[in-house]
Amino acid sequence: MEVRAKKALGQHFLTDQSIARAIVDALRNDPQAPRDVLEIGPGMGVLTQYLIKRDDIDPMMVEIDTESVEYLLTHFAGMQGKLIEGDYLRLNISKFFTDKYRIIGNFPYNISSQIFFKILEDKDKVPEVVCMIQKEVADRIAEGPGTKTYGILSVLLQAWYNIEYVLTVGPGAFAPPPKVKSAVIRLVRNERTELACDEKLFKTVVKMAFNQRRKTLRNALKQMTPEGMDTSDPVFDLRAERLSVDDFVALTRRFEQL
Repeated sequence: MEVRAKKALGQHFLTDQSIARAIVDALRNDPQAPRDVLEIGPGMGVLTQYLIKRDDIDPMMVEIDTESVEYLLTHFAGMQGKLIEGDYLRLNISKFFTDKYRIIGNFPYNISSQIFFKILEDKDKVPEVVCMIQKEVADRIAEGPGTKTYGILSVLLQAWYNIEYVLTVGPGAFAPPPKVKSAVIRLVRNERTELACDEKLFKTVVKMAFNQRRKTLRNALKQMTPEGMDTSDPVFDLRAERLSVDDFVALTRRFEQL
């Protein structure tokens, strides 16, 4: 039995075993790390086969594709109770993990940003993420201020995680091959326990600033700037891509104080 790659689900099955092993090996073997690991989108189990061989973790999988679920249950012993059939984006994680857990997977490229936003919602329970995504998105996430690829995801993820670029993967490692290069990155939770500002407002400021990234902050944030607010500070002459996480925190605090 083979599983057909479905364009609607953004499926490109990894076939290069050396890359698969490298992805699983990138998940740290750390006695202090949570044993529970959630694999998102196992497909035909190219990562699963190596995850279940590790004695330092207890893996579970979530898969939306019924054909893949059938394949995994047929080809991997002991999948019952470890395989969740459903949509990760709609999953109530607390039903399956009451404590901290890690995440690994070849994320579907068409929903990778949505996956990261969901991970951020549970960031205090997710100390590590190892994933393969489109290289363009990986570059965006890993880049620092001052570059054209630095954006919303960069700031929101770097606020809570240290980002490490692990390796680049060419289209030939997949079936069917995607039209773009891929990359593996590792996110490790940093020591920040809270922002020095309102987190919801921080997200709003970051998103609005980058939604009009060609404009200066003075113009990009005009809609949320109250009448009479002093925007003569040189920071408002900058574009969003120039600001670090801490700069955005400081900017958010300006709006809080009004």
